[in-house]
Amino acid sequence: MSYPDPLFHGETGEVSAQFRATDSSPDITYPNSTTVEYLNTGASTDGRFGLYRWNMAPGPGGPDLHFHRTMSESFFILSGVVTLGDGAKQIAAGAGDYLYVPPGGLHSFKNETDEPASMLLLFSPGAPREGYFEGLLELAEGKQLSPEELDAFFVAHDNLYV
Repeated sequence: MSYPDPLFHGETGEVSAQFRATDSSPDITYPNSTTVEYLNTGASTDGRFGLYRWNMAPGPGGPDLHFHRTMSESFFILSGVVTLGDGAKQIAAGAGDYLYVPPGGLHSFKNETDEPASMLLLFSPGAPREGYFEGLLELAEGKQLSPEELDAFFVAHDNLYV
């Protein structure tokens, strides 16, 4: 395997790095106090990846078994315990644990403890997950969708539940 074709053709580099301080405000706060921080969106990486910090509130929460057709998803646990499912088993993952899910791979994640948990989510390529996260916020705040509209929302955001 070799390196991909160059994306930058300059001779001396450029000032273009992006920094986000750990004390930055979250981009989304759900009613249960779970927060999401947009570390890098697909738009900010020219579609190469999207990276998000997902800070789960104590208590049950997280998506049931699903898959994505267009992107892989990686989970890196920063703190607490997150129950990660791969379609065959569930694993209580702690700080430093990592799960890679290729396109089509079944997966779920939940906080099943009375303690908060935090993880990084990496999507590749960088799909516009912000629209999905913000749509989930609207649903959590009481937005009503018919079953057909809800199905269409999930399909539009490549979240296919089984």
